[in-house]
Amino acid sequence: MEAIGQVLNAMIEYYAGDVRRVNHFLKVYGFAKAIGEAEGLEQETQKILEVAALTHDIGIKNSEIKYQSAEGTYQQLEGPPEARKLLERLGFHEPLIARVCWLIAHHHIYDAITEIDYQILVEADFLVNAFEAQLSGPAIQSVRDKLFRTGTGTQLLNTLYGGRIAAESK
Repeated sequence: MEAIGQVLNAMIEYYAGDVRRVNHFLKVYGFAKAIGEAEGLEQETQKILEVAALTHDIGIKNSEIKYQSAEGTYQQLEGPPEARKLLERLGFHEPLIARVCWLIAHHHIYDAITEIDYQILVEADFLVNAFEAQLSGPAIQSVRDKLFRTGTGTQLLNTLYGGRIAAESK
C-alpha cells in the first residue's frame, strides 16, 4: 500500500528523538506539496515529489556515522540505499522508488535541473534551509535569482523573505 502518511510515519520513526531533522523534512514536505499542487503537477509526479520531500535527507544519519559529517555529498551517497529499503518495505513500486532515489542522490546539485519534481524539491528545501541557516537577504536574493524557476516557489520565497532582502540590500 503506497500512502504518503506511511512514509511520513516511517521517517518520524527513522529519526526518532531527532526533532530538528523531523521538523526539517516536514517543512520541506509542506512546501513541496503546496508548490507542486499550485503548479498543477500530474498525480504520479506529485506523489514522487512528496515522497522525495519526506525522504530527501534520509542519508544524514549514516553520513554522520560513517563520515562524521552531514555534508550534502555524503547525504546523496548514503540516502538512496536507505530510502530504497524504507520504500520497498512500505510496498512502493519500483519506478517511484527509482525516481525518489535519483532525486535524493541529486538534491544538492543545482546546475542541471530539468524536471519539475527536481526543481520543486530544490526550491522547497531552500525555503526551509534559508530560515534554518539564517541566511542574509542578499544571499537569499542571489539563490532566488539563480535557482528558483517556479512561480509558486518564487512567490513563497518573496513572501517569506522579501522584507529581509529589501532591508539588507540597502
